[in-house]
Amino acid sequence: MGEEIQSSHFRDEDFAEFHDHLAVETALLEAWLDAGTFSDRGGVGGYELEAWLVDGEGYPAPANNAFLDRLGNPMVVPELATFNVELNADPMRLEGDVLSRMHRSLTAAWREYRRVAADLDIRLATVGILPTVRKSDLTLDHMSPLKRYRALNEQIFRLRDGNPIRLRIDGVDPLDVLHHDVMLESAATSFQIHLQTSIGGAADLYDASRILSAPMVAATANSPFLFGHHLWEETRIPLFEQAVSVGGSAYGGRVTFGHRYVKDSVFDCFRVNRDHFPVLLPRCTDDPPDRMTHLRLHNGTIWRWNRPLIGFDRDGRPHLRIEHRVMPAGPTLTDMIANAALYFGAATALAQRLHGNAAARLPFEDARQNFYAAARRGLDTEVTWLDGASGPVRDLLEANVLPEAAEGLRLLGVEDAEAAHWLGVIRERIRSGRTGAWWQRAWVARHGFDARALTAAYLERQESDTPVHRWDLD
Repeated sequence: MGEEIQSSHFRDEDFAEFHDHLAVETALLEAWLDAGTFSDRGGVGGYELEAWLVDGEGYPAPANNAFLDRLGNPMVVPELATFNVELNADPMRLEGDVLSRMHRSLTAAWREYRRVAADLDIRLATVGILPTVRKSDLTLDHMSPLKRYRALNEQIFRLRDGNPIRLRIDGVDPLDVLHHDVMLESAATSFQIHLQTSIGGAADLYDASRILSAPMVAATANSPFLFGHHLWEETRIPLFEQAVSVGGSAYGGRVTFGHRYVKDSVFDCFRVNRDHFPVLLPRCTDDPPDRMTHLRLHNGTIWRWNRPLIGFDRDGRPHLRIEHRVMPAGPTLTDMIANAALYFGAATALAQRLHGNAAARLPFEDARQNFYAAARRGLDTEVTWLDGASGPVRDLLEANVLPEAAEGLRLLGVEDAEAAHWLGVIRERIRSGRTGAWWQRAWVARHGFDARALTAAYLERQESDTPVHRWDLD
C-alpha cells in the first residue's frame, strides 16, 4: 500500500501544501501527455502477489516482521496486517516463453519464502480470503507498525466523522457487521497484474481492462467465505469496497469500478483524483515535480479495480501502465500465471479493437453490472457482451475471450505453444467449472464447514502446484 511516511498526524497546512504540489504535478502530467513525453515501450508485464502467513492451526500468524527480517528480500514487503506480506516481481518483456519464465522465477522465489516461513513454524497461503480469518484477527493490534497505515486509518475515520464501517454482504448466509477500523481490508488478498502500454494505446487498454473485469473475476474467483458466512464467489470485491469507504459523495468509494469510460485519455483519472478524492496522506517532499511524488502517492490511495499508474523506465523516461486488480490470490502459482496470461492476451487484443469506441461496443453500465454479477455468481453469471451479445460468462470465455487472449499473446510476441499451454489451464478450469471458489464450496458441501480443516486441505493441494481444476475433494 505504498511507501512509508514520516508522520501519521497532519495539520491543515500539510493538506494545503500537498494540494499545491498535486496541482502542479497534475498539470505537468497533462503537458507530458500532450507533448508525447511518455515512453512508447509497451508489452511489459509484471505482478504483485499478496499472501497470508498461517500458523500450525491454520489461523493467521501475525509474524510478518520476523519473516521479513529473516528473508531480507527488498522485493517482499509488509502489508496492512502483520499476517500479510506482498511479493513483487521484476517486470518482463512479454515475448517468447515469458510465461514459463515467470512461473520458474516465482516458483524459485516461493520455495525460498516457504523455507524461511518453515523456520518460523509458519506457512504461506495464497487465497482471496483465508477461511480461518476471524473478526478478532482484524484489529489494530495486528496492524503492521508503519506510520502510513496508522495515518490511513486515522484519515479514513476522520472523513467518516468517526462512524464505524458497516460491512453488509448478501449471499447464502448474509453478513452484517460493524467495524471500527480499516483492518477489514486485510482479510482480502489479491494477485495484481501490471501491463505497460504506449501512451497512444493507454485509453483503449484501460477501457478493455474494465470490460474484461467480469470474465476475469468469474474465471478466477477464490473467496466464497468470510467469518464462516457463505457469500459471493469473489467476496473480496464487496469486502474491499466497503472496508475503506469514506462515504459522503459519488467519490466516497476509494475502491471502485469507476463511473464511465475515459473520454480521450487516461488523464481523466488523474484529473478526477485531484478534483474529487480527498487527500489521505499529505506527505510533502522537496522532490521536483517531474518525479510525480505527490501525484503517485495520492493515486496510490484510490484503489480502482483497474487503475492507471505512472512509473519510470530505467532511462528515467516516464511510462504508463494499467494495474488490473480484480483477481484474488491463488489457488496455485500455476493458476496465477495462467490468469496473468489470460489478462495479458485478452486485454491486448480487445484494446486493439476498441479504437476509442468502448461505449458503442458495450455501454459502461453494462460492463459495471457484469463485473458485480460475476463477482457474485462466478462462472454461472449471465452477462451482456460486445455489440449486444449476451449469454453465460463461461460460454463467453471459451468462445470469445480465450481466442482473443491467444491472438493478443501472439501480437505481443509470445510463442504459440507457450500461449496454448497456459491458456489451456484456463480452458480446462472453465470447462470443468472448478475455480478456487467452486472447490472450497464443494469441499464444504462434502465435509461440512470446518474452517481449520478446509484451510489444511486447501494448503495441502496448493503446495503441490497442481492447478485447481484437478484438485480432489477427499
